[in-house]
Amino acid sequence: MSSCDRRSLLMALAALPLAGCGFAPAYGPAGGADVLTRSIALTPPETRRDYLLARHVERRLGRAADPAFLLDVDLDIREERIAITDANITRRFDLVGNADYTLTTADGAEVARGRVSSFTGYSATGTTVATRAARGDAEERLMTMLADQIVTRLIAAAPTLPGS
Repeated sequence: MSSCDRRSLLMALAALPLAGCGFAPAYGPAGGADVLTRSIALTPPETRRDYLLARHVERRLGRAADPAFLLDVDLDIREERIAITDANITRRFDLVGNADYTLTTADGAEVARGRVSSFTGYSATGTTVATRAARGDAEERLMTMLADQIVTRLIAAAPTLPGS
């Protein structure tokens, strides 16, 4: 038996326990993400952070042409000094973010709600321009992490959503 045949056999045997448990890929046909794909409108962004989060959610789920759901996200971002020199100069910051989200149907009925949290850091060494660029990159990373968590939770809740 060739190594390719053995690999195929082992992969088939490894997948066997999943066959009877109702496992379905989230992005596959009739998967959890199917009901959410191109069906969620986001509240219009007011800040750069709102825009970055909305952009990433739309990258994951697509932009809704005829939305069945509205996603409202309330961001709470704070900056913490974590590396301070003897001269009281901060060399590193953490951005800590919480996002409270609410998913409602087009008629206003709440169908999902939750809170996600994450953090990221950036260095404040070098010039002011470099520090500002590092902070902007950190904000973008944080919004991507929060958006990914929101999308993951919405996909997990998808089987209970109307239209599933």
